[in-house]
Amino acid sequence: MKSNEVPERKLIDEKYKWNLELIYKSFEDWQKNFDEIQSKIENLKNYYGRLGEGSKTLLSFIKDDEAVSLELNKLYAYANMKSHEDLRENKPMELAGLAENLIVKYSSAVAFFEPEILSLSSEYINDCIKNEHELTRYEFFFRKLLREKEHILSHELEILMANVGELTSVPENAFTLLTDADLKFPDIKDEDGNLTELTEERWYRFSRSKNRDVRRDAFLGIYGTYEKYKNSIAALYSGSVKGDMFYSRTRKYKNSLDMALFGENVPEDVYNHVVETAKNYSPKLMHRLISLRKKILGLDDFHFYDLNAPISNEPEAEIKFDEAVDIALKALEPLGDEYINDFKNGISERWIDIYENKGKRKGAYSWGSYGTKPYVLLNYDGTLHDVFTLVHEMGHSMHSYYSRKFQPQVYSEYTILLAEVASTTNEALLLEYLLKNSDSIENKKWLLSYYYDMVRATFFRQAMFADFEKQTHSHVENGGILTPDYLNNLWRELNSQCYGSEMKIDDELCVEWARIPHFYSAFYVYKYSTGFTAANAFASSILNHEDGAVERYLKFLQSGGSDYSLNILRRAGVDLTSPEPFERTMKFFEQRLNEGFETWGI
Repeated sequence: MKSNEVPERKLIDEKYKWNLELIYKSFEDWQKNFDEIQSKIENLKNYYGRLGEGSKTLLSFIKDDEAVSLELNKLYAYANMKSHEDLRENKPMELAGLAENLIVKYSSAVAFFEPEILSLSSEYINDCIKNEHELTRYEFFFRKLLREKEHILSHELEILMANVGELTSVPENAFTLLTDADLKFPDIKDEDGNLTELTEERWYRFSRSKNRDVRRDAFLGIYGTYEKYKNSIAALYSGSVKGDMFYSRTRKYKNSLDMALFGENVPEDVYNHVVETAKNYSPKLMHRLISLRKKILGLDDFHFYDLNAPISNEPEAEIKFDEAVDIALKALEPLGDEYINDFKNGISERWIDIYENKGKRKGAYSWGSYGTKPYVLLNYDGTLHDVFTLVHEMGHSMHSYYSRKFQPQVYSEYTILLAEVASTTNEALLLEYLLKNSDSIENKKWLLSYYYDMVRATFFRQAMFADFEKQTHSHVENGGILTPDYLNNLWRELNSQCYGSEMKIDDELCVEWARIPHFYSAFYVYKYSTGFTAANAFASSILNHEDGAVERYLKFLQSGGSDYSLNILRRAGVDLTSPEPFERTMKFFEQRLNEGFETWGI
């Protein structure tokens, strides 16, 4: 085998592979569990219409349901992770398909639960909790569920709403098919002058080319293609927004945004803090960042296709995985001995599947379930970027580890609003450590550019997306029409506000709204900005050695989903209903930006 050839999995030492045998020792054990759980799923149907019989019946259902969920999630996680070891293997893929079918069967069996609970009175639920001590742990669970009651319709209308779902999902499905299957982009010349087919995936690489002609041609190829389909995509997006409006009005929410925020009990002020912070600080910070990039690149004019152009070189020295772990442990030392020891245990217990092998799933993730280790998939290649990926994914896994260790099963999973906080906090601590211990000016430049890309993409760009969604929904709710011209003009205005006069807003950029899939899951993207903000607040308080900062952060990690997300953050010292953490994040960005001007001598 060539020294640089990707190895077969069997040639990789076991110590570098995750230990999924802790879940099931063999496929036969998995199959045995799979066979056993099917009858248990069927038994759950026997509770239909009986949840109002009293506290003992209600508790009995919850226990039986949790027992099934525990095993079902293990079956699903194992099968999928096993299949990701080598996507060429048929058996794990077959098990993953069986697990998915079983989840559908389970979902159908317990579909009666929420409607039946919501048909019962709050007094009945409270009495059950008082009468049955074991139900007290589910008090928040029931309170959160019953809060939805005012937006639940009659049984007949709920059936109608379920059927309408097939219609309201058409815009997103059509958008996905159009952009993933039907759109064809032109060929462009790559850095070596070879004619190459342009795709969305290749756009990521081309946009980071040092060759400006390649960047520009890729930009024109991608956005010029979307320009040709702007009328169709505007109609699809309009249909999606009208679907949101239909649901919000039918379920008696104030508007679409209120409906999106209701489930996690997030006040609109938090959403507005994201949008307004980005608007208020863009002239002071983002405009300066564009100016810095323009000067470093030596450009007379600056375009969107220059945003990702490298302004530094990633260090070439290979970092062995053991070295990466040592770096991570030193960077995370401020989190204390307990965190460090548990992190070390994760390494020694083989939570991580480390190296690339033939057929292995690309990318990186953290996965597992209640009752399993919080596993991590990597494709570690020895770069500094890979070290950031290690601490990021282990941030997720440590969050999951503590949530599952300290919370009962019902609260063991944290919400999407909190999902990126721990991983980004780890990245912030690593960045600070590396900057303090950087042995060369070139390394420092790369670290700063890495941070700039993160804050631009994770906070400012997502905040701009959030602003776009709020304005388009408000426009439709007030009787407006989402024409391509309206959407293009709005996008031009938002980009001008974000990037300033130093960046030329090309006509092709104005149709970028047409290629953003997140817009078909309305009001989701603001969570990236809030997660980044909370993480920076945590990292700042920890690095500044504020009293109780580490203890509060660990308590956050241990809280899982035991309360509304904002309450969990507030108890840990981060109040997203206040402008303070947002302003703290911007001040930290400003410090790093000033550091960049000094480092590059500009």
